Amino acid sequence: MQIPFSELPGRHERHYRRRLDNPLFARPAAPSEEELLEAQRLDHEELLGFINELRQVVQRAVELKSNEESEVILKLKEDLERLYETSAGLADEQQANQEAIRQLLAVIMRSIAANAAGDSLAEQELDMEAQARSLHFELLRTPLVADLLHPQSLIGPDQLAATLLSEPAGAVQAALQLFDPAQREQVAAEAQALLQAVDPAREKAAAWALLPLFAEAG
Repeated sequence: MQIPFSELPGRHERHYRRRLDNPLFARPAAPSEEELLEAQRLDHEELLGFINELRQVVQRAVELKSNEESEVILKLKEDLERLYETSAGLADEQQANQEAIRQLLAVIMRSIAANAAGDSLAEQELDMEAQARSLHFELLRTPLVADLLHPQSLIGPDQLAATLLSEPAGAVQAALQLFDPAQREQVAAEAQALLQAVDPAREKAAAWALLPLFAEAG
């Protein structure tokens, strides 16, 4: 192939590369410049759409009134959190955009906290929310997590086991935190069955070595 892979790919190219000549997938991807270019095009379109929406949301934040209704502020917070999640799966470097989103969220949360001052239950709930957000953003540092959480994820249930078995151990450990114990047990069984069917000779040592992680996550 003459078309180079992206240094920082988006979710479409990442999933194409996972599937490339990978027998763990029922439908592996074959080397194809056309398919790679299409994946890169889709990633670029998503990046442009994100940048456009981020600018609009930032403008909304700039235009907030000092006595803005709580519904407006909460909707803005929701949009910023969603955009942060989206940014984690995009192509190219997103640290600057993510830092801008975090700063805006900090401003909004200070405003919400000021309105909750004196209400111990509300303050406790805000603290718990802040901790959950921090943990969630930390998980999103793993591109696989962002790929799984995308509303139009390319990783369907029939590809989940193959995808996890094609990732580094750290990414698998992060991704498994998204599932409850019953879901982890199910995907563990699917992963083991897949390896036994596709690689009974255990030539894919790295994939077999991942299986204990499913039990550890539970």
